[in-house]
Amino acid sequence: MVKTASFSRMQQGDAAPAFSLAGIDGRTYSLEDFRGKKGIFVLFMCNHCPYVKARMDEVVSLHQEFGERIAFVSINASDPDYSGEGLENMKAFAKEREMTFPYLMDEDGAVAKAYGATCTPDPFLFEASTSSASTLSGVEWVNAEGKLVFHGKLVDALEPQDVVHEHTMHENMRKLLAGEPIEPWFDPSVGCSIKFKS
Repeated sequence: MVKTASFSRMQQGDAAPAFSLAGIDGRTYSLEDFRGKKGIFVLFMCNHCPYVKARMDEVVSLHQEFGERIAFVSINASDPDYSGEGLENMKAFAKEREMTFPYLMDEDGAVAKAYGATCTPDPFLFEASTSSASTLSGVEWVNAEGKLVFHGKLVDALEPQDVVHEHTMHENMRKLLAGEPIEPWFDPSVGCSIKFKS
């Protein structure tokens, strides 16, 4: 395990890079599939990392509270041949952790690199932008591209054994939905380095 902090390759206001990735449910997902909500939460994670394991209850809780208004997607960019990784292990992990949002495989790591993800967990929160296009009923919909409003930690407890005092991502999701500014927009996460396929 190599401890790594997240890196701010993307900047505040940047659009979410597009992707097309296979999920553990057999479907292929693109960024467009997460259109229609007020925000998009993109989490780079894996199965074996103790930092991820320690914070998955927090992620599932966030989804339960905000999932109707914010789209959730998790992406695994670790080499599928790395111990504990690969599609079958992803399925088992999602079932064990009661994840009901898409869990996608980024086998060559290209999507993680486009986002600048470096560690697990490495979360990104985007505010969806209102489109000028509309449905037949005249109701405006929301573009998937959005803009980056926060990149960083889930909670203030950065080590797996640390006690959580501040639910950072929860507060930032609340601010996004309330239309409040999010500062700082970058507050690094810490975790295992992503085990990219060589």
